[in-house]
Amino acid sequence: MSAGQRNVIAVVGAESTGKTSLVQELVRLLVCKGLDVAMVPEVLREFCDDHDRTPHVHEQLAIARAQTARIEHAAKQHAWVVADTTALMTAVYSDYIFQDPSLYEEATRDHAGVALTLLTSLDVSWTPDGFIRDGAHVREPVDALIRQALMANGLSFQVVAGTGVARVNHALSAVEHLITAAQRSPTQAVPGRSTWRWFCDNCDDGECEQHWLTRLR
Repeated sequence: MSAGQRNVIAVVGAESTGKTSLVQELVRLLVCKGLDVAMVPEVLREFCDDHDRTPHVHEQLAIARAQTARIEHAAKQHAWVVADTTALMTAVYSDYIFQDPSLYEEATRDHAGVALTLLTSLDVSWTPDGFIRDGAHVREPVDALIRQALMANGLSFQVVAGTGVARVNHALSAVEHLITAAQRSPTQAVPGRSTWRWFCDNCDDGECEQHWLTRLR
């Protein structure tokens, strides 16, 4: 992803953590505020719908690159973009399912171009979705791999917690802060390194997340 494209908000997370619903609601709310915002859907889901199966290991790279290409295209056409995952998620699942970590280098490099990464917390119930989802047991290890990949590459992220409206408001606060900061000083935005944090300098900190979970409950 181009380092100059600093208008992308990426939502990542384990399966059944409300990523798509959150992206759709964020886009709706931002459009209602008069912003030029586009949603980039998840290429993996489209692949599964089109082929009536999950991808094989040799198909993962093309899916990851297609996700990045769509995000880059949307970022050139709109003021803001909210992406339902990035190539990072394809890399994570390649690692977890196929024990193939080869996609991380390109995926993390592409992901570094986003302005804000929102990681959906595991504090919502797992729900089935046909063959697309593997089961509640995969959420913790996948969540761990996402955090590991982000932190190992120095990519900041905000954990989105809570349920229903609280979850949306949690994410919206981070997005609004990013947009406001960009409007005040657009030249200071740094890809992958948001200028705003919740309560500490490391939102991967478990105590920080527990603090938010307690407040949101």
